[in-house]
Amino acid sequence: MPSVAVKLYSVFFKFLLKHRLQNRIQTSSQHSDSFGITTRPEEVVAAANPSFADGVATKDIHIDPLASLSIRIFLPESALNAPESRSKPRTRSIPEPQPRSAHLDSITRRKSYGPPLLEERRSNSFGGGSGVECLNLMTEGAYLGYSPPSVAQGERRRLPVVLQFHGGGWVSGGSDSVANDIFCRRIAELCDVIVIAVGYRLAPENRYPAAFEDGVKVLNWLAKQANLAECSRSMSGGRSGGHGGGSGGGEFKKSDAHKHIVGSFGASVVEPWLAAHGDPSRCVLLGASCGANIADYVARKAVEGGKLLDPVKVVAQVLMYPFFIGSVPTRSEIKLANSYFYDKAMCMLAWKLFLPEGEFSLDHPSANPLVPGRGPPLKLMPPTLTVVAEHDWMRDRAIAYSEELRKVNVDAPVLEYKDAVHEFATLDVLLKSPQAQSKFRRLSCGH
Repeated sequence: MPSVAVKLYSVFFKFLLKHRLQNRIQTSSQHSDSFGITTRPEEVVAAANPSFADGVATKDIHIDPLASLSIRIFLPESALNAPESRSKPRTRSIPEPQPRSAHLDSITRRKSYGPPLLEERRSNSFGGGSGVECLNLMTEGAYLGYSPPSVAQGERRRLPVVLQFHGGGWVSGGSDSVANDIFCRRIAELCDVIVIAVGYRLAPENRYPAAFEDGVKVLNWLAKQANLAECSRSMSGGRSGGHGGGSGGGEFKKSDAHKHIVGSFGASVVEPWLAAHGDPSRCVLLGASCGANIADYVARKAVEGGKLLDPVKVVAQVLMYPFFIGSVPTRSEIKLANSYFYDKAMCMLAWKLFLPEGEFSLDHPSANPLVPGRGPPLKLMPPTLTVVAEHDWMRDRAIAYSEELRKVNVDAPVLEYKDAVHEFATLDVLLKSPQAQSKFRRLSCGH
């Protein structure tokens, strides 16, 4: 059974959550904002740290000018090692979280690329810079972050890319929240991957399908990044060398100028961390709670997109205690309806805030993974690891979905954690629980 501290905190958590959800339901008709929000004002967030001070560098990027959709990239220090040096990174302490007010000065920078620094332009041109400076030492605006040196592409480590979708019942949480920051840092360092935490738009300001569409937008953005990086490398690679005089020389100069313009444009929009160290052909989708619903939706869209997403390939997905539900209750939905933290009553309120008014249904395609006609065919889905908790009322439906995948020969194992509750590995108060530590150990071992 969960500890006494977990039980007491669960009572307090549910009381506070119920109060917030009811308030939002009462005012939801007034909340309609196409731009949306990705983090609540009451959420305690962790500032981005681009300098590897704790073993993982992070940066925030706003990727949609028409909406608040943003991402936080987590780059492990192991990416700086040469390809032949694959020693396991050292475990480092996580910095203390800061209140939201402590870094309001960074919000404007968080939501924009900003003008690239001179050193950044040089080192991001993939062949046009000296590669001596690896840190941008900017006195005004203080980026002070890692910038990949301009070295031969084969000398860089290429790490898998994990798209991570946070939980929070559609209405809370964030890619930069303290709990999500700690979770993603651990994943990046222990699993030796680049993590892209998706700050999707929250309900009720943006109801279904906003969060799902944001997940697909980030996957398409990743594909665009990979193609722009390749274009930039190709253009930069053709700048060196020369031709003889005469008309041929004039033609070369014109072509070279064109390549320089195209190459400079590519370098200005390519995210250097991903271009230098990311391997989009090894993309994994990772979702927790309602984020698992988004991950599963994005996986289906990736299957439907096929080669249109090249070179991005979704090779697997990890669904951690997914937020699945249905009109016909399962055994766990009956027996554990009043379970810890997110019980059935709380989740019903969350779904009413997320689904469009007048379309509430427990068999909505976003809620029930086993409704008929929910394409594509399950046999085309990527390998799917499902993580469930013993005391989570949603566990049986997640297991049933995994069983359906196995019936069509999809590799779909299930990991069940005893004495664990919903969000046991991602909720701030539970991050140091034995179950959460076991989860991270399994991930670091490749299970």
